[in-house]
Amino acid sequence: MSRILVTEEIADGGLDRLRAAGHEVDVQLDLSQLNTHIVGAHALIIRSATQVTAELLEIATDLLVVGRAGIGLDNVDVEAATRRGVMVVNAPQSNIISAAEHTMALLLAQARNVPQAHAALKAGRWERSRWEGVELADKTLGIVGLGRIGKLVADRAKAFGMRLVAYDPFVSADRARQMGVELLTLDQLIAEADFITIHLPKNKETTGLVGRDLLLKAKPSLRVINVARGGIVDEEALAEAIRDGVIAGAALDVFSTEPITESPLFALDEVVVTPHLGASTREAQDKAGDTIADMVQLALAGDFVPFAVNVNAAEANETLRPFLPLAERLGRLFASLAGKSPAVLEIVADGEIAGYDTRILALAAMKGFFGSVTDEPVTYVNAPQLAKDHGVEIREINSTTSADYVNLITIRGGGHSISGTLAGRRSEQRIVFIDDHSFDVPPTDYMLMVKNDDRPGVIGLVGTLLGDAGVNIADMDVGRALLPGTAVMLIAPTAVVPTDVVNTLRSAAGIIAVDVLRG
Repeated sequence: MSRILVTEEIADGGLDRLRAAGHEVDVQLDLSQLNTHIVGAHALIIRSATQVTAELLEIATDLLVVGRAGIGLDNVDVEAATRRGVMVVNAPQSNIISAAEHTMALLLAQARNVPQAHAALKAGRWERSRWEGVELADKTLGIVGLGRIGKLVADRAKAFGMRLVAYDPFVSADRARQMGVELLTLDQLIAEADFITIHLPKNKETTGLVGRDLLLKAKPSLRVINVARGGIVDEEALAEAIRDGVIAGAALDVFSTEPITESPLFALDEVVVTPHLGASTREAQDKAGDTIADMVQLALAGDFVPFAVNVNAAEANETLRPFLPLAERLGRLFASLAGKSPAVLEIVADGEIAGYDTRILALAAMKGFFGSVTDEPVTYVNAPQLAKDHGVEIREINSTTSADYVNLITIRGGGHSISGTLAGRRSEQRIVFIDDHSFDVPPTDYMLMVKNDDRPGVIGLVGTLLGDAGVNIADMDVGRALLPGTAVMLIAPTAVVPTDVVNTLRSAAGIIAVDVLRG
């Protein structure tokens, strides 16, 4: 059973899923005691208030995964987590609809002065002329960041008849045109837009991106919307630009420091603010809680985690995903076969799978290999670092042509090799080569490879010795070895063969060698 520390409010549905899976869910919302509560925790689930620093990670010696129930990760030292082998996961799709809808709400509120007029009327003032607004139709909306949320905002803004321009160096002009968006440089966008909306992650490159110099290039009619992350917009420069009439106004849901109740922006009638409500819908909270619970559960089980942000691989698609358990098992079997860490470990993908980004297959193989040669937990995150620590050079080799199999994964190094594939409609695992000997045997947690003289009676001898020890054989395949006059057997017994029986096999007449493989 793993202990999961939860330090912020998370939807009950997700926590209940973790409890039902047998985990201890420890909810501790007093962040002043975080250093105490983190000790002994295997997983940490947070939102935006918990600061996961390098210092905290040093204390959290048992921590395997940090789960952020949301998108932004500026409160997590991902680099430090990666160094320590701690997986960092988020829920990138949980609140995208809520964030896009809140963006539109602020866009409309800013254009039509809804909160200002509301407050005046509630205070007993009928001020129609004072709160005259502007239409969205035919205005230019500049979208800074065409990711998931930016695309949803673009779709919704089209319905208002807005002209859409965007800045995103990672989106091609053709892809933007398909969305009905014109790509511009940031300077061009700020000069042409009547509204801009920010949809970027917060990092070193984006912090302070919308500052005084950029705002001075804007039209006086510009209104700035930020539902992304605080700090991307320089709030002091923004307040100054609005006071001086450089731009017309702003609507902000996020701030550089949160929670915040005092700011020069709050005194300006041209500014609309909300207290970080972008993801604050019932639907978004439920989705975030459910998603992060699933991701944390996968991480604790050592499985592939789709939303891990610090795993150096592309997400495994439906073609590659069935091969991950095979690659990991081959890694474990190879560790037994090799007996020690080779100087170079080659991980080869042949066939159709080689046409994809197979880095995740290599990570799975490394996870299996190093999980067998070290006592510390091995994850998709720390496997590359363990390779460096053990002085093992990892070489990934892909070839889209495979002579005998549609798809084949091979691990080799130090004079040994093992290959496996998936066979049949059920995609069952098969070991098909070991040290260039051909087999067709389903891998198990414990296997024997027996090299013997190629003469009658040896197979019967092996079967008799195992049978006398009460060990049944689930699967077995026999082939001729490379050395003339010798043969090789790959045996999958139904139970672990006692050491004394293995030694008896090794000393039996006609037996050349017996390798024990643990998968």
